Amino acid sequence: MSILTGFTTSDVRFPTSLLLDGSDAMNPDPDYSAAYVTLSTDADDGLEGHGLVFTIGRGNEVQVAALNAFGGHLLGRDAESLLADLGGFSRELLSDSQLRWLGPEKGPIHMAIGAITNALWDLRAKREGQPLWKLLAELSSEEIVDLVDFRYLSDALDPSDALRLLKAQESSRAERVSELLATGYPAYTTGPGWLGYDDEKMARLCAEARDRGYRQVKLKVGANLDDDIRRMGIARDVLGPDFLIAIDANQRWDVVEAIEWVKELARFRPAWIEEPTSPDDILAHRAIRAGVAPVPVATGEHGMNRVLFKQLLQAEAIDVLQLDATRTSGVNENIAILLLAAKFQKRVCPHAGGVGLCEMVQHLSMFDFVAVSGSREGRFIEHVDHLHEHFVTPVQVQQGAYAAPAAPGAGAEMLPDSIRKHTFPTGEVWAARA
Repeated sequence: MSILTGFTTSDVRFPTSLLLDGSDAMNPDPDYSAAYVTLSTDADDGLEGHGLVFTIGRGNEVQVAALNAFGGHLLGRDAESLLADLGGFSRELLSDSQLRWLGPEKGPIHMAIGAITNALWDLRAKREGQPLWKLLAELSSEEIVDLVDFRYLSDALDPSDALRLLKAQESSRAERVSELLATGYPAYTTGPGWLGYDDEKMARLCAEARDRGYRQVKLKVGANLDDDIRRMGIARDVLGPDFLIAIDANQRWDVVEAIEWVKELARFRPAWIEEPTSPDDILAHRAIRAGVAPVPVATGEHGMNRVLFKQLLQAEAIDVLQLDATRTSGVNENIAILLLAAKFQKRVCPHAGGVGLCEMVQHLSMFDFVAVSGSREGRFIEHVDHLHEHFVTPVQVQQGAYAAPAAPGAGAEMLPDSIRKHTFPTGEVWAARA
């Protein structure tokens, strides 16, 4: 038996605003950041679990404080018991009567639960010597169902629905594992599309993305219509008539404005319009979807919990579901969201524009392909080529596809030197700027 003896947090921030990496219509100067947690035990193996919540700078200290509120729930507990029942432990945290009041099931407390849950999955995967995607894909269908909290979902998805979906893919899992190892998982890149980039840089990066094997890029829109028309025209000229170009408004518009704006850009045949309005407004998404058809509507990176996704799907408000590795309560809730998407036959193209998100969310998409949806058709994982050098097992994208990770763990572990240098405000990167 081993005991959880260490619970440490860090406020890690990267000054990405200096080059306007990550800039969009709503977030013009983000500093990509991570509220970071490390779990350790007294076991002789020296293995640790790592998790994080992605933020964009100021306020990261609030997320770190939310993480620290859970230290007392973990220290001194039997690690083997927790790791053997991560479904039960996740439900325990979500049901905490006092901390739940600060949500419920949304905001910093909910995301802190996600980071802790993900850190425990990271520790379990390392102990079992498996990358997380493969660990999940080798669970029985019954074990996967047991990970899910079906509270509030049963009118759309109940355990029998989930079991049926999983059983349908069970016999062909091994075949898809082989496919994944051979060809990877399709990626698209947002690298060319940040709103702060000038036209020359955007055009150059579009051409580089095409030459590197990507089949889709994404451009940020929503600040100025004339600028968007010009930039979309440049991108279409560089990439050609058949290349996929998605657009992302980052919650910028009201309903009427969204419909009018997207209709102006429809001549460039967008692959989708992402986050056209408030991420919580299901009815607005439904109205926009009807108003901009046939341009698909995508959303989800700010989806706070499985209930919001359930309603988006029930209302037929979206075409593409974009889950996020750190916005919800972690792996378990994201499995519920993947099952919902499979039930409603919607494609999943995760959000990964942030520090550590590519490393983490690839495991969810790969698990989905092997065990849940059984499909990569029309599906991509977002790829942003920033900050991967700070991770122990950085993503590998080759010819526009994520290579299936082989290293044990869930991907969130950062290099100790990167944490030290970028800790806010005392790390040398921030001390030098001050």
